Amino acid sequence: MTEPAASYVCGTSDAPLLGDTIGQSLDLAVRRWGSREALVSPSHHVRWTWREFAARVDALAAGFLALGLERGARIGVWSLNRPEWTLTQFAAAKAGIILVTINPAYRLSELEFALAKVGCAAIVTATAFKTSNYMEMINALLPELAKSTPGELHAARLPQLRAVIQIGGPPSPGTIAFEDVARMGGPRHHETLAELARTLQFDDPVNIQFTSGTTGSPKGVTLTHHNILNNGYFVGRAMRLTEQDRICIPVPLYHCFGMVMGNLAAVTLGATMVYPGEGFDPLATLQTIEKERCTALYGVPTMFIAELDHPEFARFDLKSLRTGIMAGAPCPVEVMKRVNSEMNMGEVTIAYGMTETSPVSFQSSTDDPLERRVSTVGRIHPHVEVKVVDLEGRIVPRGMRGELCTRGYSIMLGYWDEAEKTKDVLDAQGWMHTGDIAIIDAEGYCNIVGRIKDMVIRGGENLYPREIEEFLFRHPKIQDVQIFGVADERYGEELCAWVRVRPGETLTADEVRAFCQGQIAHNKIPRYVEFVDEFPMTVTGKIQKFIMRDTVEAKLGLKAAKTA
Repeated sequence: MTEPAASYVCGTSDAPLLGDTIGQSLDLAVRRWGSREALVSPSHHVRWTWREFAARVDALAAGFLALGLERGARIGVWSLNRPEWTLTQFAAAKAGIILVTINPAYRLSELEFALAKVGCAAIVTATAFKTSNYMEMINALLPELAKSTPGELHAARLPQLRAVIQIGGPPSPGTIAFEDVARMGGPRHHETLAELARTLQFDDPVNIQFTSGTTGSPKGVTLTHHNILNNGYFVGRAMRLTEQDRICIPVPLYHCFGMVMGNLAAVTLGATMVYPGEGFDPLATLQTIEKERCTALYGVPTMFIAELDHPEFARFDLKSLRTGIMAGAPCPVEVMKRVNSEMNMGEVTIAYGMTETSPVSFQSSTDDPLERRVSTVGRIHPHVEVKVVDLEGRIVPRGMRGELCTRGYSIMLGYWDEAEKTKDVLDAQGWMHTGDIAIIDAEGYCNIVGRIKDMVIRGGENLYPREIEEFLFRHPKIQDVQIFGVADERYGEELCAWVRVRPGETLTADEVRAFCQGQIAHNKIPRYVEFVDEFPMTVTGKIQKFIMRDTVEAKLGLKAAKTA
């Protein structure tokens, strides 16, 4: 009887890793595909070729240098999907500046934490979108801004922040208009840019993305050119993207899904980036696919469901579509079947990863059978290693569950200024411990079966209970609180809070939610709030959230979307 193979896989490829910085990759794109469309954003009346896009990037990068931003400085970007976001992404990379991507749903306390944690010297901010007034929040955080000389801010709460660069809208006192920055660079700054192109290394940090753990405050995942440029490239190759492809990107740019799997896949393979709107709108997405003849579409399952179920869906010609990515949450079987047949996406792929791994480590291929594409997250990505280990750290046989660990070019440098937290997940041999429970089968397909930590995935967004708990602990009437996920047919999971109220106090669910409004992102506000006297615990005092989840789901009759 032969021993079963070990749960270790290593991605091979006939394509080597790219040895370029993001700036070099853009310059190469201009040489290869200069007159082809790079970026199309119909709602902003933008249609730029690679040559036009790169010229705007260079002008903006020179402007950043003119503002005094030096190699290694951090610049925040706080906006939904707009051409200015992407110009900032590439210009920061060319200038050797680290781009700090800030969730547009963040509110005051989250914004302040992010900017302070990494010491941002500048921020590029939208003016407003729907109910989010970004400039109003910036002014509340920085009362000194209105009376400051643009570019020379001195703020008590964020002493390192010097410049607020405003996108669109009526100009606010103390800010610099986005379009003015590109006019600031002179010959000297362009010379510096040319020098940086020769001296920047692909292992230099280029991006910080915030993610939380079970330990409370968000952590700044620090990623290099090599990490994210290669991940975008190999994600694109898995879809067989070429310069003939046009990627419809309704997923947020602030997240790896948009900026890496979208923008960086495009720059390495010559595909066109197409933005259907600032925020997700199923109708605008369908209109854009048809009008722009998009060949690829990205989304989390809830986005695809919203498109398929739109009352006007049947009138759109989606025959141009071929491929795309569904990621961020388990894909319901019926949705995948409809995406294949009704949206013409016979080659749609499933991807799995995490911010700390740039993000993708597993992806299905365009010709994997449908059953494999809904029941697994595909096979290992090129140049990446994965093992599945037991609680003692030993590799388990194929078909057995354990913690997924990954190693290779895609692993982050670490959490910004968090050596101990980095050490908690990144071991001495270079393995990133994901906290996800996985099974790798005999053919190398991976199935994610659970999470060691209590992370909740709501509509493809990772939500971290401890962060929300710590915020709610500030409420004067709350003695103790536990946040956990419960099943939801639309989002996969929704947040539930179990609250213990201080003796002698009374509190309602509406009061709890009102306390959160405007302070934390709307998707972190618990949908269900239950008041209890005690929490189920083990004999050693550990909270048993699975019991809470079962109790609430049984009481309210909650069910998750059916998945394979």
